[in-house]
Amino acid sequence: MKKRVIVSIVAKSGTGKTTLLEKIIAELKQRGYRVGALKHDAHRFDIDHRNKDSWRLTQAGADTMVITSKEKLAMVKMNPNNEEPDVIEIVDRYFTDVHLVLTEGFKGNTFPKIEVHRKERSQNLLCRGETYDPTLLAVASDEHLDMDVPIYDINDAQGLCDFIEERFLRQVS
Repeated sequence: MKKRVIVSIVAKSGTGKTTLLEKIIAELKQRGYRVGALKHDAHRFDIDHRNKDSWRLTQAGADTMVITSKEKLAMVKMNPNNEEPDVIEIVDRYFTDVHLVLTEGFKGNTFPKIEVHRKERSQNLLCRGETYDPTLLAVASDEHLDMDVPIYDINDAQGLCDFIEERFLRQVS
């Protein structure tokens, strides 16, 4: 696989990042791209179910626990010293088979960003609010905005995919 592209979808909580990402991923898959998704969670999370074998193995102290079947593989890897790994480290280690990694969250990173904006959620954008983030490439919004980057309708996953494809994917596929 050639060079991977990372694009971050950012917004305030409850704005619709996941909903938009679902549409973008489905559209890019339909176009033949291999797509990875990396979600940031600012809180503690568990993907294991309490008292199931995989949970019990992690609770016993396994630093890495993998569960696998014909369909899929899932890994629980404990972060040393409770420190979150760098996004590049995660992408380099776990996303070697994709053309594009879409991150949800990670608003403080330096990767190209598409911000999701809903008028009812906030008048201010993260990337053009109190601070100016030069990595903002586009905005998906439910209202007309006058900005220095392209504005897409919040439901225009196809248009956003055209933008991502033209800007990043034509040279890596």
